[in-house]
Amino acid sequence: MKGIYEKWNSISLIIRILVGMIIGAILGVAVPQATGIAILGDLFVGALKAIAPVLVMVLVMSSLANTKEGHNGNMTTVIVLYMLSTIIGAMVAVFACFLFPLSITLTGVAGATEAAPEGLVEVLKNLLMNVVSNPIDSVSKANYLGVLAWAAILGVALKKSSDSTKQVLADLSDAVSKAVRWIISLAPFGILGLVFNSVSTSGLDIFKQYGQLILLLVGCMLFQEFVTNGIIVGVCLRKNPYPLISRCARESGLTAFFTRSSAANIPVNMQLCEKLGLDKDNYSVSIPLGSTINMDGAAITITVMTMAAVHTMGISVSIPTAIVLSIIAAVSACGASGVAGGSLLLIPVACSLFGISNDVAMQVVGVGFIIGVIQDSCETALNSSSDVLLTATAEFIQWRKQGKELPF
Repeated sequence: MKGIYEKWNSISLIIRILVGMIIGAILGVAVPQATGIAILGDLFVGALKAIAPVLVMVLVMSSLANTKEGHNGNMTTVIVLYMLSTIIGAMVAVFACFLFPLSITLTGVAGATEAAPEGLVEVLKNLLMNVVSNPIDSVSKANYLGVLAWAAILGVALKKSSDSTKQVLADLSDAVSKAVRWIISLAPFGILGLVFNSVSTSGLDIFKQYGQLILLLVGCMLFQEFVTNGIIVGVCLRKNPYPLISRCARESGLTAFFTRSSAANIPVNMQLCEKLGLDKDNYSVSIPLGSTINMDGAAITITVMTMAAVHTMGISVSIPTAIVLSIIAAVSACGASGVAGGSLLLIPVACSLFGISNDVAMQVVGVGFIIGVIQDSCETALNSSSDVLLTATAEFIQWRKQGKELPF
């Protein structure tokens, strides 16, 4: 059994998921009456529902508690650029969803217990009431806004705690992340069940929805990479930004596309920063930090998937409400786990803003895993290449003020 397990894990997760999708589609067409197969999808979604609130709580607490004190140099500029880029990425996704509204096939939508909010005032009221909810109750009932708020409060409060306490938090964060990896390693079986259920009830046309969703996500990410980031860098440096953008995309984004992990791509980014002649004291801090809080791609994923759920449930979204969603998505993205597909587990945080039930939100997460073969690779490529791009931009701003020639 151990040999079979090791052999299974030696196969790329992407390949395993693809195999699961193909088998699920074939079984959905050949034996649609074999409804017992769908339980694999139910078990997978159920495991995600169980672990997601705990993951959000410990990741945010550990991240804030273990944050180092401010660093001299250009770190303030780097962080501002990181957050600006992430928030704008979420806004790009919101407007794209207004232009190209998509709905996805979900079960239990009509029977969702939560009522859709009427407008911005009700959205803000729901947000504030969820924020002050009992923290234990928030975790048990998957109230993600309450989880996020209390995790932030406790994380900041624990910044002055002892090193041993902070290490316990870091170890707990690692343990929960490992549990998530174990669950995600079973994704091929869960996706087999989810695809079987979708195909057996809706036919192969379901893949048209998935294709449209992928096109919208990838389109937003490409726009963010080459238009939004191009404007940010061009305005900051007052120079054609595309030689720098193309180099970051080629030398960082390409490897991140295949590794599907911003954390695993840190050595590649550090090497590229060295090639660009950046200050090691700055990039040795900003690059690891960027792999955690610079999450343009994750913000886009969370926003697009949430808006798909919103359109599916027929909830009307105003521009002010969409702006609130952008901010929530950006904050949520900053807490995304470093594991493949980690951003998908934060979709319920944004969904809760609109009163969408956790059961429905987790079905959206399941759809995210189905399309994650492409979505997660593109998301990681955008996130990782932006780390280098914005780190370089922050330092090149100083170079320009000093009259130094930029290396691109």
